[in-house]
This record gives sequence, C-alpha cells and structure tokens, in this order.
Amino acid sequence: MKRFFKRLLKLAATLVVLAFLGGLGVGGWYVWHLSGVVEAKFEGRKWEFPSKIYADSKIVYPGVSFPVNRIREKLRRLGYRSSRHEPRAKGEYRIVGENVIEIFLHDFRYPQRDFRGFPVRISLRSGAIHRIQSLDDGEVLPSLELEPEVITGFYDRVREQRRVVRLDEVPVQIRKAVLAVEDERFYYHRGVDPVAVLRAFLANLRRGGVVQGGSTLTQQLMKNFFLDSDRTLERKVKEALMAMVAEWMYSKDQILENYLNEIYLGQNGAQGIFGIWEAARFYFVKEPEQLSVGEIAMLAGLIRAPNRYSPYRDVADAIRRRNVILAKLLSVGMITRRSYERALEEVFEKREPLRLTNSAPYFTDYVKKELTADYSNEVLTAEGLRIFTSLDLELQQAAETAMTRGLSRLEKDYRHLRTIARKDDLEGALVVIRPQTGEIKAMVGGRDYGKSQFNRVAQARRQPGSVFKPFVYLAALTHGSSRNHETYHSATVVEDAPFTWSYGRHDWAPENYNQEYYGHVTMREAMERSLNAATARIAQDVGIGKVREMAYRMGIESRLPLLPSLALGAVEVTPLELAGAFSALANNGVRTHLLSIKNVVDRNGTVLEKRNIRVKRVISPQVAFDMNRMLRGVVDRGTARSARVLGFTRPAAGKTGTTNDARDAWFAGYTPDLLALVWVGFDRQSELGLSGSRAALPIWTDFMKQATSRLPATDFVTPRG
Repeated sequence: MKRFFKRLLKLAATLVVLAFLGGLGVGGWYVWHLSGVVEAKFEGRKWEFPSKIYADSKIVYPGVSFPVNRIREKLRRLGYRSSRHEPRAKGEYRIVGENVIEIFLHDFRYPQRDFRGFPVRISLRSGAIHRIQSLDDGEVLPSLELEPEVITGFYDRVREQRRVVRLDEVPVQIRKAVLAVEDERFYYHRGVDPVAVLRAFLANLRRGGVVQGGSTLTQQLMKNFFLDSDRTLERKVKEALMAMVAEWMYSKDQILENYLNEIYLGQNGAQGIFGIWEAARFYFVKEPEQLSVGEIAMLAGLIRAPNRYSPYRDVADAIRRRNVILAKLLSVGMITRRSYERALEEVFEKREPLRLTNSAPYFTDYVKKELTADYSNEVLTAEGLRIFTSLDLELQQAAETAMTRGLSRLEKDYRHLRTIARKDDLEGALVVIRPQTGEIKAMVGGRDYGKSQFNRVAQARRQPGSVFKPFVYLAALTHGSSRNHETYHSATVVEDAPFTWSYGRHDWAPENYNQEYYGHVTMREAMERSLNAATARIAQDVGIGKVREMAYRMGIESRLPLLPSLALGAVEVTPLELAGAFSALANNGVRTHLLSIKNVVDRNGTVLEKRNIRVKRVISPQVAFDMNRMLRGVVDRGTARSARVLGFTRPAAGKTGTTNDARDAWFAGYTPDLLALVWVGFDRQSELGLSGSRAALPIWTDFMKQATSRLPATDFVTPRG
C-alpha cells in the first residue's frame, strides 16, 4: 500500500510538471500569436482612408460679382473662422465695413504644386471685386484662387474622418496634455501600470462602483485597434497581454503617435471624427499648432466621453470639463497660473458644424463610374485618393434651384401635368459645360436624388426632336447641295411646303407644327421658326448620310439610323452627348472632349492621373459663326424669344426642341462662355403636351440669369472672312 501511494504521488508530481510545461508552451504560443497580430497592424495598413472628391477651385478677379454674403458663405464652407482683428493666422478672416474683407488663406496641396497661404484684402464695389491686394507687401494681385471644396467621400462600411500626422507634427503641449489626462506614467511602465491599477481599485472600492479605470494609453490603443468595449475579464487580460507585447516590440513614441491618430473624438452626423488633427479642425476650425491652451484642454477632455463633452452638444458641459482638465494641467506644472487664468476666460463660439454632404450626387455618381474603370472599390474607399473635378458648386446650386423651381412652376401652371404625375413622375435634367475646355460645371440628373438615383443627363435616352436640326443646317453649310453642288448660307432661300420623301419602299411626309407653312423662306427664318418641312427639304438635298456624319463629327455617340426622320430628331440620344455636340458651336467649331475628372492624387501627394483638355476642330470658324448667327436669331426673334421676355439680355444662341409625340421638351442654349442644356419629360414617357419653349426654356433662362450675373458680358467673336 505504501508503495502504491508513493507511485501515485510520483505520478501526480509528473502530471503537475507536464501541466506546467504545457501551460508554458500554450502560453508561449499565445503570446507569439499576439505578437504576430500586433505586428501585422503596426506594419500594415492601420486605417481606411476614404477617397475625397473635390469641386473645382474658385478663381476670382476684378470685375467678377462676389458680394460679401457670398464670400462669407464660401469661406464658411472652406472652414475659415471669423475674427474681430486683422487675420493673424491661416484660416482667419475679417469683414471690414460693407466692402472690404481680409482673409489669411489656408495652405493647400494642389496636384502639381503646394500653395502657402498668405493674408489678402479684397475690396468690393457694387457687389463686384474691385481690387485684390496682398497684406504682406501691398502688391495688387490680378486674381486670387480659393482652394477647392470637398463634395463628398467614397466610404465602404465605416464613415471615418481622419488625417494621419507624424508625432513631431503634434505640438508638445497637446502631447503632454493628453498624457497628463489619460496616462501620466506613460513613459515609466511597460504597457500595464500596476500603480494605476491599484489606484483605480481603491477609488472604485471607496465609491462602491466603477468610477475610475486603470488602463494605460497603450491598453486603450490595443482595445481600439483589436478589441470591443465589453468589460469582461477575458477581454481585459487579452488587452493587457497585447499592450505588453506592443511595448516590447515598438517604442513609446511609435505607440503615442498611433494613439493620437487612432483616438475617437466625436461625431459629425454619420461620420466619426478620429485623431487629433481632425478633431482640431472639426471643433475649432484650426490646425493643432494653432490651438490655444483652453482649446487643448477641451480637446484632451473629450477623450473620456467625446459625445457627452462635445461643445457642439452642450457648451456648458464642455467648458466644465475643460476647466477640470486645466486644473489638472496646472497641478502637474504643465501650465502657469497666468496661462490657467487666461484659459478659463476663453469663450467657445458655438456654431453649426460643417457637414460633409454630397452637394452634387448625380455628378459624383458619374465621376465614380468613370473612376471604377481604373480603380477598384477597395482603392477608392481605403487608399485616401484625392479626386479633383471640374464641378462649380455655385453653378451646381443654381442649376438645382432652377430645376426644382421650374418643375414646380410647370405643375402649378398646367393642371394636366398634376394629373399625369399621379402615375408618372415629371422629371428634368440639366447639364452645364464650359465650351472652351469641355469641363462639366454642373449636373442635375433628376428632381430628387433621394427618390431616384437614375441620372437622366448621362443615362436617359430620349428623342431630341428639333434640337437635332442644327446638324442638318451644319451639313448644308459645310457640304452644300448633293445634287447641284450649290453652297448654302443663312440667306439661302428654301421652300417650306408639304412634300413626300420616298426612300426604298417607304414614304415620309414631314409636317410643320400646327400645320402652318410659310412658302419660300431663308435658312435663317426656317431655323428661327423651327420649320419641319423646310428642314427636311434641306436634309434631302444635302443627303441624310451627310447629316448623320455631321452629328457624329460634332460629338453624338449614339447609333443613328440612316432614315429621313433623323433630320427631325427621331432618334434616341442622351442629354449629355447632345450638350457636348452643341458646345462645339459655342467654341467656334472646336470640339472639346467632355471632362469631369481633372486629376487623381494619392494620399502622399503623387499625381496618379492628369486628364488634359483635348480639342479637335470639327467645323470651320466661318460655318460655326453662320450657325451661331442663326441660333442667335432663335433667341432674339424665334421660338426661344421668351428668354428675352423673361429678362435674359446677354448675347446668346440656342435651339428649342419638341418631339412629334410631345413627350420630350428641350432647350440647348449658350453664351460665348457657358452652355446649358435642359430636358423635361415624364420618366415613363407619358405625353408632356408642352413645347420646349414652354417647358425647358424657362428653366434654362432662370439658371442662366443666375449663372452669368457674376461675369462680365461677352459677345461672339466674328472670324476673319
């Protein structure tokens, strides 16, 4: 029996030793596993950076209308802050009286250059810019460029706003304040601080609940990087082990840098604010080095409960928390008594946070579709690209306003539209192009993006009707008659009378609107009155093949059937390609490739892609001028003359369009500097029953009055010969 117990004791001892060694093995393997996890995070991609889409920058110069209220709103959207004194720091501005505004411009990294901000004074006269002057040396500047606004970002699952900065880019005062509040013994422990744990244990014991935590800054970082917020023993043990592993593998400065970039500091709508730099911009419209002592204390105080202590939520709570932090900073000797007292007097000016909303959803969808041909969704949502576009946000807003107002007015004035709207949606599309560059400056693809994301500018295929007629006249001006080789010009007389066009085994008899015919008329009169019979006779004489070739040459990309009815627009095209074709007329016969994306830049500032302006002469300057003269007559005397009645007085040319079945209404019109095309109709192609001059032209006029009011008036240039 004694021998049996002796053997049993030896077996038990052996099992204990094996268990201990096994535990060491398992524990060692687990620590090795955690080190791999930590290393993968620190050495790999720590965060996802949504790519951002920028509108075009705004260039202003003397003579441009830019009243103070518009400048103030522009600066607010760009993140500038108002000041009572002359601007001393980047991002400040001051309004002096009614006609002077002083701005200290932001730094900005453009695709091909870095811009360093400097202070300027803009003087106004009657709401227009009179003079731009540098406040540094008094130099009068010919123009000024304001940095582009962010339109939206490309997000995947989490909507995070973060800008990563190096530790040496974070002011020492901010670093010390964060450590004083969150982990004052940071440089004296190895990931877990027994002193802090004991202090927290005693504090919680005295209060009878959890009132203080003992986690180090490193533990907080591990929790944010890898773990959830559940207060379980298993999670706390794992957090502590990972913190010790991280401290063993990386320096204190590396850990602090990651913490300052990772930390969650509040919410801006659906977007989380992460990192010190982003928080400084969000709460104070400043960069970290510009923060005052009081602002630094408020920022450090947010870490514990950012949404509770947010000054946007409750200024009083935020100030109370700030004062607690200031007392802490004073007690540890980080600030002087004088700095403490001055910081207590700082006032936080409550203002609405600047929301990053999609200001042009149809345009950004269009841009994203273009980007996905070369960039994956993972790259767009995680690599932090900056996409610089052609969009003009002020023109975009004017276009959206004109469309919303115009469609509502139509429904109010025409009862039958309200009746149809119960089963079909009255919709519209508006696209704006700079003819000289091909840049798309505004795009309204529908009445309400929240209701329908279908982009009627780029995706809807509708019959253009009479808007197609200029291609017939261009073919005639360029090629002349195919039968007797006589040339055409705006004064050429053509017959406007019923006739039948026979082709193959078919006959086609074009009819004028309201069955009115005018006999012998000039080409100019036929264009101004939009006469179908006269236009069809010209197409027959020139040859429908030449008409189709001209449409392709001008920029139409849709398939065009070789049928006589093509002359009157009995074919489906998109508003965008039609607008592009008309822009060649506005640009004196030079076609520009449509441009929405100008540059794509990676997060480090390297230009990945630069899309240049591409031009091609498609018709002679003389033909373009003759065509423009006829289309000016349409606006001054013809089917679009109501634009003049509605108050648009600038030199302009354009063409109304109405399909034979009255389902589509169009107007494409332009000044020498700006082209806009409007389409109105029902999505399911119910009969609109209105002409282009009644449905589309008023929307165009409303927009163009707003869009051109800021610019000096220009006229079309007469070419040589």
